[in-house]
Amino acid sequence: MPIPWLTVLSNVPWKDVISTAPKVAEGAKKLWKAVGKKSGVAENDGASNEPLASTENQTIATLDSRIHSLKADIAALNQAMYSSSELIKALAEQNTQLIRSIEIFRGRVLRLGLVTVLSLIIGLLALYRTFP
Repeated sequence: MPIPWLTVLSNVPWKDVISTAPKVAEGAKKLWKAVGKKSGVAENDGASNEPLASTENQTIATLDSRIHSLKADIAALNQAMYSSSELIKALAEQNTQLIRSIEIFRGRVLRLGLVTVLSLIIGLLALYRTFP
């Protein structure tokens, strides 16, 4: 059974959606700015659960390689988070534009419906006067 789209769209609280869309876009912009400022790599102070190597030099080398690996992982995660926040910002802006367009089209459809009803009334009156 097909969904009656007109019914679905008429039940959407468009005033609430339109009034909330700028807030969503602003929130996405704030998130994007906050993530953009945090471009540094954090240090890892946690200890390993694995047993230490037998010599001190081997232990230092192992820990050093783990630190470099963790820094690379953190940098990759920061980059992924930054890319995700850019995407969220773009989607929020597109959502705002889409909501504005839908509201414009809703107004046009309403006006077109009114013109159609007026045309029908005028046509029926013309037929009534033509054939009394």
